[in-house]
Amino acid sequence: MDTNVLYSGLRSNRGASHKLLKQLNSGRFEINLSVPLLLEYDEVLLRKQPTLNFNNHEIGQILDYLCSVANLHEVHFLWRPVLNDPNDDMVLDLAVRANCQYIVTYNTRDFSGVNQFGIQAITAQEFLKI
Repeated sequence: MDTNVLYSGLRSNRGASHKLLKQLNSGRFEINLSVPLLLEYDEVLLRKQPTLNFNNHEIGQILDYLCSVANLHEVHFLWRPVLNDPNDDMVLDLAVRANCQYIVTYNTRDFSGVNQFGIQAITAQEFLKI
Protein backbone atom coordinates (compact mmCIF):
# COMPACT_ATOMS: atom_id res chain seq x y z
CA MET A 1 0.00 0.00 0.00
CA ASP A 2 1.48 3.28 -1.12
CA THR A 3 1.62 6.14 1.36
CA ASN A 4 -0.96 8.19 -0.55
CA VAL A 5 -3.59 5.50 0.04
CA LEU A 6 -2.91 5.41 3.79
CA TYR A 7 -3.03 9.20 4.03
CA SER A 8 -6.22 9.41 1.99
CA GLY A 9 -7.92 6.76 4.09
CA LEU A 10 -7.05 8.56 7.32
CA ARG A 11 -7.92 12.01 6.00
CA SER A 12 -11.50 11.13 5.08
CA ASN A 13 -13.88 8.46 6.29
CA ARG A 14 -15.38 8.26 2.81
CA GLY A 15 -14.02 6.59 -0.25
CA ALA A 16 -12.17 3.47 -1.20
CA SER A 17 -9.03 4.17 0.85
CA HIS A 18 -10.99 4.38 4.08
CA LYS A 19 -12.92 1.21 3.21
CA LEU A 20 -9.63 -0.53 2.51
CA LEU A 21 -8.17 0.54 5.87
CA LYS A 22 -11.27 -0.66 7.70
CA GLN A 23 -10.76 -4.13 6.18
CA LEU A 24 -7.06 -4.47 7.04
CA ASN A 25 -7.63 -7.19 9.61
CA SER A 26 -10.56 -8.86 7.84
CA GLY A 27 -8.52 -11.71 6.35
CA ARG A 28 -9.66 -10.77 2.84
CA PHE A 29 -6.17 -9.58 1.90
CA GLU A 30 -2.76 -9.07 3.45
CA ILE A 31 -0.71 -5.94 3.92
CA ASN A 32 3.08 -5.99 3.76
CA LEU A 33 5.48 -3.58 5.46
CA SER A 34 9.18 -2.93 5.61
CA VAL A 35 11.04 -0.59 7.95
CA PRO A 36 11.70 1.97 5.17
CA LEU A 37 8.02 2.05 4.19
CA LEU A 38 6.91 2.37 7.81
CA LEU A 39 9.33 5.27 8.27
CA GLU A 40 7.88 6.95 5.19
CA TYR A 41 4.35 6.46 6.53
CA ASP A 42 5.47 8.05 9.82
CA GLU A 43 7.20 11.01 8.17
CA VAL A 44 4.32 11.81 5.83
CA LEU A 45 1.56 11.39 8.41
CA LEU A 46 3.36 13.52 11.00
CA ARG A 47 4.11 16.21 8.40
CA LYS A 48 0.48 16.24 7.27
CA GLN A 49 -0.94 15.79 10.77
CA PRO A 50 -2.66 19.23 10.73
CA THR A 51 -4.86 17.97 7.88
CA LEU A 52 -5.81 14.79 9.76
CA ASN A 53 -8.23 14.24 12.63
CA PHE A 54 -5.48 12.51 14.63
CA ASN A 55 -2.83 13.84 16.97
CA ASN A 56 0.78 12.62 16.90
CA HIS A 57 0.16 10.01 19.60
CA GLU A 58 -2.81 8.59 17.67
CA ILE A 59 -0.74 8.46 14.48
CA GLY A 60 1.80 6.39 16.42
CA GLN A 61 -0.97 4.05 17.52
CA ILE A 62 -2.18 3.69 13.92
CA LEU A 63 1.34 2.78 12.80
CA ASP A 64 1.64 0.29 15.67
CA TYR A 65 -1.64 -1.27 14.54
CA LEU A 66 -0.38 -1.54 10.96
CA CYS A 67 2.71 -3.33 12.25
CA SER A 68 0.55 -5.72 14.24
CA VAL A 69 -1.59 -6.78 11.26
CA ALA A 70 1.02 -6.62 8.50
CA ASN A 71 3.48 -9.14 7.19
CA LEU A 72 6.84 -7.59 8.07
CA HIS A 73 9.69 -7.98 5.61
CA GLU A 74 13.37 -7.22 5.52
CA VAL A 75 14.35 -6.21 2.01
CA HIS A 76 17.90 -7.35 1.24
CA PHE A 77 17.90 -7.07 -2.54
CA LEU A 78 17.03 -3.77 -4.17
CA TRP A 79 15.75 -3.61 -7.74
CA ARG A 80 16.56 0.09 -7.99
CA PRO A 81 16.43 2.17 -9.97
CA VAL A 82 13.37 1.04 -11.88
CA LEU A 83 10.95 3.89 -11.20
CA ASN A 84 11.47 7.66 -11.26
CA ASP A 85 10.90 8.23 -7.53
CA PRO A 86 13.17 6.45 -5.02
CA ASN A 87 10.23 6.22 -2.58
CA ASP A 88 8.25 4.38 -5.24
CA ASP A 89 11.22 2.06 -5.82
CA MET A 90 11.11 1.30 -2.09
CA VAL A 91 7.47 0.20 -2.44
CA LEU A 92 8.39 -1.92 -5.46
CA ASP A 93 11.30 -3.53 -3.59
CA LEU A 94 8.91 -4.56 -0.83
CA ALA A 95 6.27 -5.79 -3.29
CA VAL A 96 8.82 -8.00 -5.03
CA ARG A 97 10.20 -9.31 -1.72
CA ALA A 98 6.69 -10.06 -0.42
CA ASN A 99 5.62 -11.65 -3.72
CA CYS A 100 2.69 -9.24 -4.02
CA GLN A 101 0.27 -9.26 -6.91
CA TYR A 102 -0.72 -5.62 -6.42
CA ILE A 103 0.60 -2.25 -5.36
CA VAL A 104 -2.33 -0.13 -4.23
CA THR A 105 -1.68 3.51 -5.12
CA TYR A 106 -3.29 6.62 -6.53
CA ASN A 107 -0.20 7.27 -8.64
CA THR A 108 -0.48 4.27 -10.94
CA ARG A 109 1.45 6.06 -13.70
CA ASP A 110 4.41 6.41 -11.35
CA PHE A 111 4.53 2.62 -11.15
CA SER A 112 4.60 1.91 -14.87
CA GLY A 113 6.96 -0.97 -15.50
CA VAL A 114 6.11 -2.96 -12.36
CA ASN A 115 4.32 -5.49 -14.55
CA GLN A 116 7.76 -6.89 -15.48
CA PHE A 117 7.80 -8.21 -11.91
CA GLY A 118 4.32 -9.72 -12.20
CA ILE A 119 2.80 -6.88 -10.17
CA GLN A 120 -0.07 -4.57 -11.06
CA ALA A 121 -0.36 -1.00 -9.80
CA ILE A 122 -4.03 -0.34 -9.08
CA THR A 123 -6.17 2.14 -7.16
CA ALA A 124 -7.87 1.34 -3.87
CA GLN A 125 -11.23 1.24 -5.64
CA GLU A 126 -9.92 -1.25 -8.22
CA PHE A 127 -8.43 -3.36 -5.43
CA LEU A 128 -11.72 -3.48 -3.52
CA LYS A 129 -13.52 -4.65 -6.66
CA ILE A 130 -11.08 -7.53 -7.00
